[in-house]
Amino acid sequence: QVQVVESGGGSVQPGDSLRLSCVDSGRRSSDYGMAWFRQTPGKDREFVGGITWIGGTPMLAASVRGRFAISRDNAMNTVYLHLRSVRPTDTATFYCARARRAFIGADTSAYDDWGQGTQVTVSS
Repeated sequence: QVQVVESGGGSVQPGDSLRLSCVDSGRRSSDYGMAWFRQTPGKDREFVGGITWIGGTPMLAASVRGRFAISRDNAMNTVYLHLRSVRPTDTATFYCARARRAFIGADTSAYDDWGQGTQVTVSS
């Protein structure tokens, strides 16, 4: 049963902003990481960034640092990915993933639950 659900994708123009949401309906009491990945057809999933539920500093991949941001709302069991100044190269399916422990990083094997993805399309 998938317990991580993304939303907020859509079609936007270059330079626009967008906020993606990820709700963890099976959130555990222990600390663990929540991450965002993105994928385009024919390519591996790319780590975008992540955050842990308790403390910790959000981590962002170098490729999006300065344009994207991550935040969380513990009361809502929701993690957000804020996309700013989007580019056509940001077009992808964005996935939220839940880690088994307080880990944030690109190792996809560290995540035990993945959402079904939300599509972001950037074009003029």
